[in-house]
Amino acid sequence: MKPLLDVLVILDALDKEGSFAAAAAKLFKTPSALSYSVQKLESDLNIQILDRSGHRARFTRTGQFLLERGREILHSVRELEQQAIKLQQGWERELTIGVDNAFPFSLLTPLIEAFYESYSVTRLKFINDVLGGSWEALTEGRADITVGAMSEPPSLSGYGFKLLGSLDIVFVVAPHHPLAKAEEPLTRRLIQRSRAVVVGDTSRIEPARAMHLPEAQEAITVFDFKTKLELQISGLGCGYIPRYMAQRYIDSGALVKKQVAGQKPCVPVWLGWNEQTAGLASEWWREKIVADPHIAQVYKPVEK
Repeated sequence: MKPLLDVLVILDALDKEGSFAAAAAKLFKTPSALSYSVQKLESDLNIQILDRSGHRARFTRTGQFLLERGREILHSVRELEQQAIKLQQGWERELTIGVDNAFPFSLLTPLIEAFYESYSVTRLKFINDVLGGSWEALTEGRADITVGAMSEPPSLSGYGFKLLGSLDIVFVVAPHHPLAKAEEPLTRRLIQRSRAVVVGDTSRIEPARAMHLPEAQEAITVFDFKTKLELQISGLGCGYIPRYMAQRYIDSGALVKKQVAGQKPCVPVWLGWNEQTAGLASEWWREKIVADPHIAQVYKPVEK
């Protein structure tokens, strides 16, 4: 196999440089050494790679086939070499990033692009959870990093945590909803008379109650904030939505923001990771997420 790989390198250089002399200079070998390697492979395989009948050797059909397919093989071999080196350096083979449903995933797109430009050895996998499910994915080993978790981190060793800031949430209803014209601040008793739209906690162990909603309240439970937003715009229920998702609908009049008595308008949001499995890819992602100015704009600094 190695003689074939050596000849593939020679054929690639010969095609690009145009002559044995130029190819030899590029590969730091003599023209005779290159010519011998090609001739030996021709003899071993009983094939003709080059037509030497003219002033300058030309590729035969077989030679052209080896050149084209050989370049694919050489590219794969070089990628394999780089992957082996990076894995040895501490880059993970796969990194699973859990993203809370309230986090704007589109802000990760530039980071994904930047990551793959330099570190394609690590395969990325993204999963989606809500509330307690985000931490559960981390502690159960289904995620190596969790981004945008809205509940407090678990008190377990072996995990690292970083407060990203606080997510501004607003209580909104459609303009034709009964609460739209109600006197502010809305009381919890008044809210409890209306149907709520909530996003279900994906935690399988101890699902949390929806943010700031009374226990005994009729509710529609949905699977993500986008669907919750759509139902609230339609007037089918009320509830809290992250401000960054709701603001344009508030501005357009499709939603009405209402003040709630005793409302806590901000929810702490966290970044967490498994320190026991963290490699260089995990470190890269944590640093980029914390430093990203667009992500920082979504969250308010936490008052001390």
